[in-house]
Formats: sequence, C-alpha cells, structure tokens
Amino acid sequence: MNEALGTAVLVVVAFSIFSHGVAANGPVAEWDRGWWPAWCGHRLLAGGTTGYAINPARDLGPRLVHWLLPIPGKGGSNWSYALIPIVGPLLGGALAGVLVRFAHL
Repeated sequence: MNEALGTAVLVVVAFSIFSHGVAANGPVAEWDRGWWPAWCGHRLLAGGTTGYAINPARDLGPRLVHWLLPIPGKGGSNWSYALIPIVGPLLGGALAGVLVRFAHL
C-alpha cells in the first residue's frame, strides 16, 4: 500500500503542477525557476519506507544477484517480498492516471 500510495501522490502532483486545469497558462513559468526540482527531490527523499517507487530495479537486481551467487553461509533472498516494489508502483501509477483522467486536471 505504501509503494502504491507514494507513486500515486508523486504522479498526481506532477500532473497537477503542469495542468491547464489548475491555471489558465499552467504554472510552468514559476516552476522553471527551480521549484520543480526542489519539490521532486524533497518528495523522493521523504518518500516511503522503502523508496522503491523511484526505481523497482533497486530491489529486484540485488535480490537476483544474491540468489544467483554461490556465497557460503548466505541467508535467503526473501522472495516473499519481491513483488511488492514492482507491483505497488505500477498500481499506484495506474490509480493516479485514472484519478487525473476523471478529475480533468
């Protein structure tokens, strides 16, 4: 739920900032002065508990390598959690797209 909600908030706010439904000309001129990168960076740093909404490969790649490498005494790769960083952001992005579409942002 955390991954889906974090991605949905990021996508909805990004769509809303550049939307003509928010302002007649869109607030792009104000955000070009440096607010957009600052907001985006703050959102990503203050993200969720895992932050995989940024890039699901951050979890899957190391998990696959850990599973493949023959390291003596290594623990399990925790595959029960592997789909959450992949499916959560996809569902959150889809939810945000539906919300933006029907809210006419």
